[in-house]
Amino acid sequence: MASAKETYARLLARLGPGFVTGTSDDDPSAIGTYSQAGAQFGLSQLWLALFTFPLMVAIQDMCGRIGAVTGLGLAGVIRRHYARPILYFIVALQVVTNTINIGADLSAMAQSGQLLWPVHYVVWLAMTTAVTISLIVVIPYRAYAPYLKFLGLTLFTYVAAAFTVKADWRSVLSATFVPTFRFDKTFLLGFTAVLGTTISPYEFFWQSNEEVEELVDERAISHEGERPPKRAVDLTFLRWDTIFGMFFSNAVMYCIILVAGTTLHGHGITSIDTAAKAAQALRPFAGPLTFWLFAIGIISAGLLSIPVMAASSAYAVGGALDWKRSLARPFSAEPNFYLVIIGSSLVGLLTNLLPIQPFKLLFYTAVLNGIIAPPLLFVVLRIANNRQIMGENTNAPAANVLGWGLLVLMMLSLVALVVYS
Repeated sequence: MASAKETYARLLARLGPGFVTGTSDDDPSAIGTYSQAGAQFGLSQLWLALFTFPLMVAIQDMCGRIGAVTGLGLAGVIRRHYARPILYFIVALQVVTNTINIGADLSAMAQSGQLLWPVHYVVWLAMTTAVTISLIVVIPYRAYAPYLKFLGLTLFTYVAAAFTVKADWRSVLSATFVPTFRFDKTFLLGFTAVLGTTISPYEFFWQSNEEVEELVDERAISHEGERPPKRAVDLTFLRWDTIFGMFFSNAVMYCIILVAGTTLHGHGITSIDTAAKAAQALRPFAGPLTFWLFAIGIISAGLLSIPVMAASSAYAVGGALDWKRSLARPFSAEPNFYLVIIGSSLVGLLTNLLPIQPFKLLFYTAVLNGIIAPPLLFVVLRIANNRQIMGENTNAPAANVLGWGLLVLMMLSLVALVVYS
């Protein structure tokens, strides 16, 4: 009979880039956004978890499939086959957006750390920045990938938190399966914020490149850019891994809205501008256990998502400029790639010195994501349907319906964001 350690090791081995991508979507900024959705609207936005799940699966499956079939990350494929000015525009905005988001996440981690251990905010900020940079720059990919999977599993704390609150489960089920939608400013902005937080362009670059990293690690190909043999591409596992990752991501989102909607909204607290404030506000209503689960979850989420964001910036820049780009090689072999990771993290840290509240910074990142997402989605759909690039692995009709539907929805959400801001 296998030991618990062996069983756990096998579980980590079966989780792939799709799982890491899905869990990294629940970064501290997203936790704050979902907490605000629950505090402001109660349970009425629970249905969004079911709504965004198939959309996330469709687009991330396309990105993962592009990487696995071509042996190239998304930026590299766009560079080879499409107009470079479009690529440079998307990558530039993506790096700026990721950097601002990293800054907001570092702030949320530092604030949450203060709730658990009363050390000065600046000290926590410096520690979290140093740890996240060191993890991704120093640790080799073989050791780094299981670490990301482990951190993803720690987000079960939010699932556990949902079972620590007293909820009216009949109301919960109704809010889950019966959509509520209002055409007013506050609800549309809340809807747009949740959608923009959930459908994150940095994940497009990350998952496509991580599928390539896996192929190199398994010696199916020797380097990025080499097209893998058909026998080395397991699209069935990729699809199920992506489905599981996106399901897990949306389950965490669902539980956060449930906890905040049941406790904070129920006690008249309707404004939460950071994840750390959500954890602090929960303590008197949901008890110390829920508070601890929330606070620890924020720090774990940051340790997972910040390296993913920083690396996705490096993958995007490296692909656009045709640099060598792999987490499997050390800093000395690919200094430009790692300098983008370090620079993005440090500039993100410095954004906390600006006279702008983190919540407003997140609003700006939502605007930038809204600008980036439609053209990037359009290019991803074109690539995923191009037989010259994808061969026999082009999109199925259902994937196209979901993909084009998501593109239209993101464009409409951008219009709503501009009109109602």
